[in-house]
Amino acid sequence: MWRALVLLFLLISQPVQADGRVEVDVELFLAVDVSRSMQPFELEIQRRGYAAALTSDEVQAAIGGGMLGRVAIAYVEWAGVDSQRVIVPWTLLESRAQAELIARQITANFDDALRRTSISGALDYAATSIENNAFDGLRRVIDVSGDGPNNMGDTVTAARDRVLARGMTINGLPLMTKDDSITSRYNIDDLDAYYTACVTGGRGAFVLPVTDWAEFEEAVRRKLVLEIAPRSVPERLWRAQSLPTYDCLIGEKIWEKNRSLFAYP
Repeated sequence: MWRALVLLFLLISQPVQADGRVEVDVELFLAVDVSRSMQPFELEIQRRGYAAALTSDEVQAAIGGGMLGRVAIAYVEWAGVDSQRVIVPWTLLESRAQAELIARQITANFDDALRRTSISGALDYAATSIENNAFDGLRRVIDVSGDGPNNMGDTVTAARDRVLARGMTINGLPLMTKDDSITSRYNIDDLDAYYTACVTGGRGAFVLPVTDWAEFEEAVRRKLVLEIAPRSVPERLWRAQSLPTYDCLIGEKIWEKNRSLFAYP
């Protein structure tokens, strides 16, 4: 009996497989919205919020409590269909020291916002990145944040379905904070419903809205814990099994109605 237990321990504690891929509890792609509708102070809040959450005791405990005790993280900012900015490439995370290094990478610079909003482009990019990385996760999760609906590239439902067909989960962090800038006309009041009906899906998928920037760090910390150690997702965060009909092209329609306000296509 004890020999079987020792063998099991050795198999679990060995991170590298024969093909060179590293086994982890979860491959977590953090897709963070930096579209033009995001204000400079909001971009800074996002980065600092993720940095603080990754180094928090709660997230560290979630990582350590996994079967393997390690995860793989990528942090990528996105906007238009071909606008993805890699801030942290795929990185092994199994200690607080590694988390602090990742946090420093996230907060090293605060770059400007990018144009347009292509959730579909972010999803396709994330799925390809997961499949091409050097890790092998027990779960593969795309965590996408955003303050507005898709308005560029392929339809968001087509991209979502392609991701789900690859066996991945998509969770959503809709940013429903008040915004009085000119770009707010591209946003919608029920963004959480849009993310639920049109963006998220897969095993254990959930949507966690943020309604005030003061809540952002706590929301990210809670979200990361649920994604790393999904033992019990609260019922109100579950992705609804049955939803009323929702117009998942609402973002494209709003863009077409208002596109004359901007010089870029």
